[in-house]
Amino acid sequence: MHESIRLGLYAIPAFLLLMAVEFISYRREKEPRTDRAGVSARDTATSLSIYALGQLTNPLNHFIQLPVVVLAAACAPHTLSSSDWRVWVAALVLADLAYYAQHRMGHRIRLLWAGHSVHHSSRHFNLSTAVRLPWLIPGSFLTAVADIPLALIGIPAWMIFLAHSLVLLFQYPIHTERIDRLPRPIECVFNTPSHHRVHHGANNPYLDKNYGGILIVWDRLFGSYAEESEPVRYGLTTNIDTHNPLKANYHEFTGMLRDIRRARTWRGRAGYLFGPPGWRESPRSTPETAIPAPVPDGASPTDHEDKEAVPA
Repeated sequence: MHESIRLGLYAIPAFLLLMAVEFISYRREKEPRTDRAGVSARDTATSLSIYALGQLTNPLNHFIQLPVVVLAAACAPHTLSSSDWRVWVAALVLADLAYYAQHRMGHRIRLLWAGHSVHHSSRHFNLSTAVRLPWLIPGSFLTAVADIPLALIGIPAWMIFLAHSLVLLFQYPIHTERIDRLPRPIECVFNTPSHHRVHHGANNPYLDKNYGGILIVWDRLFGSYAEESEPVRYGLTTNIDTHNPLKANYHEFTGMLRDIRRARTWRGRAGYLFGPPGWRESPRSTPETAIPAPVPDGASPTDHEDKEAVPA
């Protein structure tokens, strides 16, 4: 755990330097951009504010999440040696697979989307978007269940957390439009800026695609892969239009609580909590009629109130 924290702290200067270079490169463009891509000073400030608040609250997040993995590791019949390079390879590959599962859960379970939607709330796609990460969203720690198999096969808990830090660090430079498609062999195996632009798209056919961290092969294997084939519209299906970091962090969570409070049945309350984003309770009050709203396949509508009139 300590290694993961130190790794994140050491990376901050590099994050800020690359962010500044990208920001200046956009500002020096002779032709003004007509879309919402590129950079915005206010949007960048919002992302950095959310990141800074997250750094202050991270110790509490780790305190909640840590016991899940540590207890699973304590139940393992044996512990693999960290001196064996094969254990390191296994830890990184399996942590990447666990990240894929966690990421997909974050898009398909409303309680978890309440946290992950923060990362998708920017209408821009640049390096500052990479650090727009949620903090203190109740229930987010539940994604740690994907790490339990790693702990049970004997991978040390500290190695699991370190591997996850490496998976996250890999994704920082792929949050950019400044890098076009890479050579085909790389695009086939690894997550790239092109693949991740698709993931941040709020327009079909991009909704809920390309969940991978380091490897894109998981998406190819599990049917969630999409090529970058048309211009990407970044943000949420219904954008929140706020630069307030508190509102950006909690907008979906408060909306979820509002829907639960208004629900007429226990099935409806459970649906708003554990169903996919966009799930709606039928106007009728009987449990049998609480049904999902007709949502395009793979979609994660993020603003439920607008969904009544109907992530990216």
